Amino acid sequence: MMWIIGALCALIVAGAAYWKRSLTISGAICAFVMGTIYFGAGNLLWFGTLLVFFISSSALSKVKASRKAELEKSYAKTGNRDAGQVLANGGAGMLLCVMNAFWPHEGWVFAFIGVMAAVTADTWATELGSLSRKPPRSVLNGRVLPPGTSGGVSLLGSTAAAGGGALIGLFAWLFERLSGPATHSLALDLVLGIVGGLAGAFADSILGASVQIMYQCPVCGKEVEVMTHCGSPTRRMGGWRFMNNDAVNIVSSFIGGGAALAAALLLFP
Repeated sequence: MMWIIGALCALIVAGAAYWKRSLTISGAICAFVMGTIYFGAGNLLWFGTLLVFFISSSALSKVKASRKAELEKSYAKTGNRDAGQVLANGGAGMLLCVMNAFWPHEGWVFAFIGVMAAVTADTWATELGSLSRKPPRSVLNGRVLPPGTSGGVSLLGSTAAAGGGALIGLFAWLFERLSGPATHSLALDLVLGIVGGLAGAFADSILGASVQIMYQCPVCGKEVEVMTHCGSPTRRMGGWRFMNNDAVNIVSSFIGGGAALAAALLLFP
């Protein structure tokens, strides 16, 4: 029955997201399969937390979309998510959900909160940080960067990252209480969300500034993540060939999950 309920809920959410152009057709199919597994193998805690990430991120992508449109031309991924981006953001959490189904342990939940906080924080930092009136600075050396450059951080973006992580912690705590007997305190889940969110967001920036594959537009000279810009093919200028935006998101989400798990063990033994 849980699998049937999960499939119906996932179908409604994925269909609505496709209709609102938050997902491509491949992204909608992937989201349907993923949502079914989250609910069937898990419960409201797992599925609901995933939903909070997706709804909040999709909503923020629409905020001042016209102002961010030019910057999005430089991004490998935009608000219209495909299957690769859906897996990059939700794949690690799905793995933890399945692991918890076979070997139940609250450690999987701690890591899950960190993983979802990381992807939420990174998305919030990108969507809101791009609206900052002050230019971002390199996370590696503090040098001022053009808006939209990988590896750039700002006070607004960092604050947004912390807020996104805290939101995941809050809803994880709430969904756990709706799912059954409470085992975590609100303080614990908030700490895990903020720690995991900030760790994942800054890991994403560090990877983006160091090893993510980047290209240069031959027309405008801008450093971009895409293989075509200004109507012309771009030239590879650095980074590892396999470390694209999706790979960076996956690695960052695992780092966020590890940071949250470590925080739980150190602060709340």
